[in-house]
Amino acid sequence: MAPGHDRQSGPPHAGLPELLRAHRLAAGATQAELAARAGVGVRTVRDLERGRSTRPQRTTVELLAGALGLTGSARATFLAAARGTAPATVQPEVNTPLGLPPPPELIGRERDVSELATLLNDPRGPRVVSLVGLAGVGKTALALAAVHAAAPAHPGGVAGVLIGAGSDAADVHAAVMTVFGVARDTELAARLGDRPALLLVDAVERAPDPVAGTLRRLVGAVPSLRVLVTGRHPVGLPGEWVRPVSPLEVPPPGDTNPATVAGCPAVALFTSRLAQVRREPPADAELPALAALVRRLGGLPLAIELMAARGRLLDLTELLDRYGDRVLDLDTSAATHSGWDTRPRGDDARAAVAETLRDAVATSYRLLAVGDRAALRQLAAFGNRWSVELAEEMLAGTGVDPVPLLNRFLDLGLLSVRGGGSFRFRLVDAVRDYAVEQASGAGESTVIRRRHARVVTRLVERTASGLTGAGAGAAAHRLDEVTGDISSALAYAAVDDPLTALRLAVSLPRWWRLRGRDVVGRQWLLRLLADPRTADADPALRAWASVGVAMLAGEHGAAAAELPTARAALAEFRRLGDVPGELEARTVLGVLLAATGRPGQAREQAEAVLALATEHGLTRQMAVAQHQLAWHEIRLGDLATARRRLAVVDRLGGQCAEQRLRVLARGTVAEVFRLEGRYADAVDEARRVLTAFGDLGTPRGRRQVLGTLGLALAQDGRAAEAAEVLAELRPLDGTGALIEGQLALHRGDREVAAEWFAAAAEPDETGRDRRTVVEALVGLAASTSDARVLDRLDVACREGGIRLLEHEEELLYVLAVTRNGPTTQGR
Repeated sequence: MAPGHDRQSGPPHAGLPELLRAHRLAAGATQAELAARAGVGVRTVRDLERGRSTRPQRTTVELLAGALGLTGSARATFLAAARGTAPATVQPEVNTPLGLPPPPELIGRERDVSELATLLNDPRGPRVVSLVGLAGVGKTALALAAVHAAAPAHPGGVAGVLIGAGSDAADVHAAVMTVFGVARDTELAARLGDRPALLLVDAVERAPDPVAGTLRRLVGAVPSLRVLVTGRHPVGLPGEWVRPVSPLEVPPPGDTNPATVAGCPAVALFTSRLAQVRREPPADAELPALAALVRRLGGLPLAIELMAARGRLLDLTELLDRYGDRVLDLDTSAATHSGWDTRPRGDDARAAVAETLRDAVATSYRLLAVGDRAALRQLAAFGNRWSVELAEEMLAGTGVDPVPLLNRFLDLGLLSVRGGGSFRFRLVDAVRDYAVEQASGAGESTVIRRRHARVVTRLVERTASGLTGAGAGAAAHRLDEVTGDISSALAYAAVDDPLTALRLAVSLPRWWRLRGRDVVGRQWLLRLLADPRTADADPALRAWASVGVAMLAGEHGAAAAELPTARAALAEFRRLGDVPGELEARTVLGVLLAATGRPGQAREQAEAVLALATEHGLTRQMAVAQHQLAWHEIRLGDLATARRRLAVVDRLGGQCAEQRLRVLARGTVAEVFRLEGRYADAVDEARRVLTAFGDLGTPRGRRQVLGTLGLALAQDGRAAEAAEVLAELRPLDGTGALIEGQLALHRGDREVAAEWFAAAAEPDETGRDRRTVVEALVGLAASTSDARVLDRLDVACREGGIRLLEHEEELLYVLAVTRNGPTTQGR
């Protein structure tokens, strides 16, 4: 128990030997530790407990009372026993916590405290509640806060004992009796009657069997007593309610929003502890390092306190660089401990706590059976959260049932369980790090990582097939949840097992495109296709990889470079008679042809896709082809036909539950409205589409609709709203420049408008849309008298297969008449 806090005197009429032993055991101290605290010899303590020293010096007794933290009636009783007198027994006040430190200041545990207090206060609740978890996760602090919160509902009293290492059943029983001021179970039962009382027993793992035996006896003898215990594993009593204590929540990966980061419990604890060693709070520039640091520490409170203590000399970026890969080497000597503090003072303190975080995790690891340790090492391969099914695949062939295994891990606090989806399991980060070390030491790393890569590959293959249709959003989110595992599996397999890496990468292009990772995805596919070890892979697999390369190239303006790749993939699929492959290759090829100024060939591919998909009754591919053909109609200026095709896309998309395609088609409808001059309708439709995008991904499609919205607003004279859209479009591309030009033209600034239109009409490395170039040249013609612009416009229309819209023809005619007189004819 904590020094400096009043505790009840020992058993009535007890002598000094009994009192000294009971108080020492309740404090969880050995005779040597008590002697060191008091500054007396260990033989003195031993002789007093054995009754060999009947008249100790007053100074010695007072030193021992101070070392034990006795105050009030407990101190008076102790001193009186040394003098051979007995003062009147002082009963505790109702609800006064006996032998407990004050409630600690907790961060991020408010809900846990409330839930625990409610459970302890419920008359129908369990008699024994166990808080289990890894060393340093905050079990003791949470327990102390909970018992203080529950104290008003326990008029029989609230008391606590800290178990000392090596305690036997008699020691544990004596400590409990001491804090309640009785000698026997029957006396405690009589004193309490039917008044509820609460006992906290901390660190039960130090003497598990004696604690279990004593609590079983107490619970049976004292019906009104409720017990809260903390330890690294459950006590094992009938009806025991086990509550694992998880690490604190950390910021999600990639989240750098200052408000989100600062409000995260793990960050709040780090900041609080950092304030104890340096005056300046973390600067905004340090927040990314702070978020990464607490993620690396896994939200473990002890690790956070240890790391924060080093902030006296190093800034957070330096801490991350220096210690980010050495979390297990953190030693506890710098920690700011909460809960009851029984550490010796002076030189003995450093020796008593010279333990690393690795040692703390190792203690829990050694509680596992040999087979469970092996399973833990295998599951440590997962970096993200995982499911029971993934655990089962990872452990296939070992004969281990993952469900009872995960229960055992949970009971030891090695496992974190969060969320309601299937991917809700994760090893505590420090445990995972330790298990990876153990696997490496046992020479298992290669086998485990290879198995992990194949498990992840099978998961991605199963999931990627759902990236179209009704479940597309859920499938994409499922892959999002295992992003880290996908990356690590791909990186490892690319070196050790390139065929598995190729299978994995072939399943990812659509997801990479949805999440804006087209450049990285294309690089992976190119690397794996170039690896000589994949040269003899299944031709269809390599063809799908080539289609993926071409698809992703079209997302970032590299269409010209991958036209041969798409053509080769198409030829291979046709040779193999692979209809789905042929359809995908033709679709991608059509996109690349359109982007490289071959509109006629692009249309031929779209028409071929429509014919082949119709022949085989493939609704989704029919809808994709109709959408591509709608864009060809727009280039030809046939907006009515484009609208009809888009209506077909909407209908077919509904039939095959392809929500993303329907949303993209509605975005194209907004563009048709704009080109027809129906600016208000275009704005309304574009805004509905942007709302519908939500989690659908396709950043390129969303940007395209943003461009439609900005242009419609600018052409409608709604400058302020258009400026808001421009802010989202930065850095500006051709469409953004076109919006700026329209805004300048609308306010009558032709010189500035001409500059923006000229910028929008210039080709760039992304393969700027030819329709955008034509529209920019029309704007440039409207804002300058340079006759060469019309020549450029003729060339752009001819090369892009684009026909001017009726209102564009009329504008150019009016300009010609205005500048050259009424004899000039329309173009």
